[in-house]
Amino acid sequence: MIELLSIPSLILTAVYLSVVAYLIKGWNAISAPQVKASGFTTTVTVLIAARNEEAKIHLTIEDILAQDYPKHLTEIIIADDHSTDCTSAIISSYADRGVKLLQMNEDKPLNSYKKKAIAKAIDLSNGELMVATDADCRMGSKWLSTIVGYYEMHNPVMISSPVTYFEEQSLFERMQTLEFCFLIGIGASFIGNKQASTCNGANLAYRKDVFYEVGGFKGIDDLASGDDELLLQKVAVQYPGKIGFLKLYEAVVFTHAKPNLKEFLQQRRRWASKSVKYKDKRIIALTVSIWLFNLSLVLNALAGFYDIFFLNFFSCNFY
Repeated sequence: MIELLSIPSLILTAVYLSVVAYLIKGWNAISAPQVKASGFTTTVTVLIAARNEEAKIHLTIEDILAQDYPKHLTEIIIADDHSTDCTSAIISSYADRGVKLLQMNEDKPLNSYKKKAIAKAIDLSNGELMVATDADCRMGSKWLSTIVGYYEMHNPVMISSPVTYFEEQSLFERMQTLEFCFLIGIGASFIGNKQASTCNGANLAYRKDVFYEVGGFKGIDDLASGDDELLLQKVAVQYPGKIGFLKLYEAVVFTHAKPNLKEFLQQRRRWASKSVKYKDKRIIALTVSIWLFNLSLVLNALAGFYDIFFLNFFSCNFY
């Protein structure tokens, strides 16, 4: 009994420590970059796909309009993805300030309305650089100029930038923040190791011509999720080493954790659905390995009631 549990636990611990070492290496490979502070020339299109976001979308729009990036180089397109509330009316109220509304009216059901909305917005855009975020996000006034400053100085074809939760109201939401920071860090570490695999669509920038060059969302448009990671993986194949992670506070986008377990699980099921399209199966193997390691901690803790050996083993793994 002891060997049956301890040997796999030792193997999983070794794998986990190797993964942690790999991630630390990648994270440390990314330094806080120098960014251009003035003299911008890049035309930018800010892309948002929104559905039933009447409660907070005005805050996001106000934050984008308050950016210190030159207004004559900025375009804002928000696609209303079949909202049933006042989202469309709120977006339209900003028309005199340059916010463009794209009203989605699909006549047949789709698996991913969001990808369709983003693709249509890109078709209508005039910018060289697409900067995607979500309708419930907040950002500082230097968000856009920091992203473009990095783009003009380092010439990446795609930029993944940090996303975090804020305004947490409960322990459950604070725990999500900790876990979400870990996920963002994993994405950054893979980019640092020149193996770009994960990112978050709430803060993702890419060249318009590159989007078309990789076929846009073709081949991944049958999934509800994946407008971020799966697109990044397509770009990584054609442009290895040309994807950057912007490790600067000014580039951070803030959003909210899920308020309850039901919404949290729905979010994670949606995220998990895109794993079937991962070309690099090592990412799936990594995820499974970490999950098994965490499971082994639980099993050793429970087995500790049967034999003190397992409790000691659990303590060594935990600490």
